Amino acid sequence: MPSLLDELSAEMLPAIEQEMLATFNDGFPAQFGLMHSMLAYHLGWQETTGRNTARGKRIRPLTLLLGTMAVEGDWRAALPAAAAVEFLHNFSLIHDDIEDRSEFRHGRLTLWKKVGVAQSINAGDALFSLAFLTLQRLSMPISAESICEVYRVLGAACLNLTGGQSLDLDFEAAKDIEIQSYYTMIEGKTAALMRASTEIGAVLGSSDAAKRSALANFGHYLGLAFQTQDDLLGIWGETSATGKSAESDLVTGKKSLPVIYALQRDEQFKKRWNSGPIQAEEVGKIVADLDLIGARDYTQQQTDLFTQRALDYILYLPSDNKAVMALKSLAESLTRRRA
Repeated sequence: MPSLLDELSAEMLPAIEQEMLATFNDGFPAQFGLMHSMLAYHLGWQETTGRNTARGKRIRPLTLLLGTMAVEGDWRAALPAAAAVEFLHNFSLIHDDIEDRSEFRHGRLTLWKKVGVAQSINAGDALFSLAFLTLQRLSMPISAESICEVYRVLGAACLNLTGGQSLDLDFEAAKDIEIQSYYTMIEGKTAALMRASTEIGAVLGSSDAAKRSALANFGHYLGLAFQTQDDLLGIWGETSATGKSAESDLVTGKKSLPVIYALQRDEQFKKRWNSGPIQAEEVGKIVADLDLIGARDYTQQQTDLFTQRALDYILYLPSDNKAVMALKSLAESLTRRRA
């Protein structure tokens, strides 16, 4: 039997896709067919072999619409903002894949591996522009003041997102990283846009400052939980579910939360990590070492903690509201997800 989250998702996700497609198709004149094709591929509308998984989960636009509904607003009026958030998220993914040299996303070649670095940077820039153009589709009953606030929140989130990514890149060469520095990084890289999504949803649905604050903080901790769980899956996830090799985060030297935790607590692990790249044949032993050090347990505990903090903020909203109940289910499902 479908859950309330499933029911609302079944209604909202096709509407999000329709809004994105409408804005996307209007945004590119015929002479820019190459750009149109590149972005359609990245967004999961071309060369998908029939799999919707190529589009990603569309979590950010979904939480935005649920946020609007949670404060008794009209979620359909918020659709342009939901599309804008997803375009902005995908701008960051295109650039992130280049900077991290990631070859696969959702089981397909990343855009830069398909068309090259230069074209992919250009495509990411186009999505950034399209995100803010999409906000112009917001209209009555949303006030001009609220629309201006949406522009401000989304712009600030993008600045924080890129700031967090700069810290992540800086971590690559760093020998010692404090766990608190990691949390500062993911507050920007991942949580900023999730926070903006739920906050924008509240802005578009209500003028109540307390409800806006509650949803903003919910999004913040939901973003933190999402990233720590992603770090866990990057090492212990199943390839068939995640769409990438579970070895990749270790072989590429990604300083995810489990690795940073182990570097802080085990000198032998630190010595091996700092001596050079992990080889594919070493991955099994490294994973076993991380387990023994307690890195997996710590990462799962942090995911659970952040999820609970997100849920605590939902207590400020009416418990009988369908969207509030769906947001609770979404937060809880992140802890259990396999991809």
